[in-house]
Amino acid sequence: MSVQLELLRHGETEAGGGFRGRLDDALTATGWRQLRAAVVGAGPWDRIISSPLRRCADFAAELAEQRSLELELEPDLRELDFGDWEGRTAADLMVDQSEALGRFWSDPYGFTPPGAEPVADFEARVLAAIERLTDRCAGERVLLITHAGVMRLLLAQARGLPRECLLQVEVSHGALFGLRTGFADATLWLEERCSPF
Repeated sequence: MSVQLELLRHGETEAGGGFRGRLDDALTATGWRQLRAAVVGAGPWDRIISSPLRRCADFAAELAEQRSLELELEPDLRELDFGDWEGRTAADLMVDQSEALGRFWSDPYGFTPPGAEPVADFEARVLAAIERLTDRCAGERVLLITHAGVMRLLLAQARGLPRECLLQVEVSHGALFGLRTGFADATLWLEERCSPF
């Protein structure tokens, strides 16, 4: 059996853009509006699963209460930890780490920012979480509230993109995508839906 999985990226955060993987920023008023607008007419879902970071979990809690749904927080669906680059913007890094930034953009699996989580490790933890979810929630429709990096990874896998294209997958604040997940011979597969279900 498969899982109908809808991926929702958190909205705009108070600290703005840049590399904010493990930083626990709150949503702005605009961010709340983006998320509320994204779910108008969406669903119904059997459950909501969210990253534990506030920019995802705060809205997830509100929505779960409104729709009388079970909410689960899944630590393995946190954003990539950017190490020494946490809190910095690309423009800031261009001043003193332009070569490293270029290497990361062109080959995120081949270059790890200083002190950061390797993208291969990030991929392993995210896919392990999706495997557990798929096994446990077979036949269900699930809303997953998470981060751009997690969504890029899952969408790139579903689209069959090469690893170096990971950072080219566009995922805006409040974006909602549909996937179907399941197992074939005990191997996880992901299929993108053109629109959420």
